[in-house]
Amino acid sequence: MGNSSDEKIVEWQLGRKITNMNRVVYRCPYGYPVVIESLPIKDGKPFPTLYWLTCPHLKREVSKLESAGLIKKLEDRIASDVAFREKMRKAHLEVIERRKRLLTEEHSFREVLEKVGTGGIRDFSKVKCLHLHLADYLAGVGNPVGETVWNLIEKKFCDDVFCKIGEARE
Repeated sequence: MGNSSDEKIVEWQLGRKITNMNRVVYRCPYGYPVVIESLPIKDGKPFPTLYWLTCPHLKREVSKLESAGLIKKLEDRIASDVAFREKMRKAHLEVIERRKRLLTEEHSFREVLEKVGTGGIRDFSKVKCLHLHLADYLAGVGNPVGETVWNLIEKKFCDDVFCKIGEARE
């Protein structure tokens, strides 16, 4: 699968046109995109989500964890566990640094984007969405929330090569 087909697959996975995909940073064993890196500017506006989970299977699995109340449990852990909280802070700072590398020094949105972590989070003690944190983790960020989510997912990948349907539509 090449870059042109990657974008088509990601659009099929997400069910919409994408305008700020930079590259695929994590693939499933079948070779399909799981996580993409987004450019920090979309339609002329700041776009703070650097890594985006695109895999339909993992999106469903993560949604189950969110529905079961995992966000609240992880926020409680961030509040009570100093080491976990520090790892989370470092993960947000790592995302900020990675995002900065995609912007020119003089970009007008640089200052805004340097103040927000994963998915635009300003308060690093909060968890906006588990999908974002898992995407960070799979992209190589030392994100303890994403690592926790990954470890809780029993079936990491689908059995039916689901994204082949999207590839067949090209």
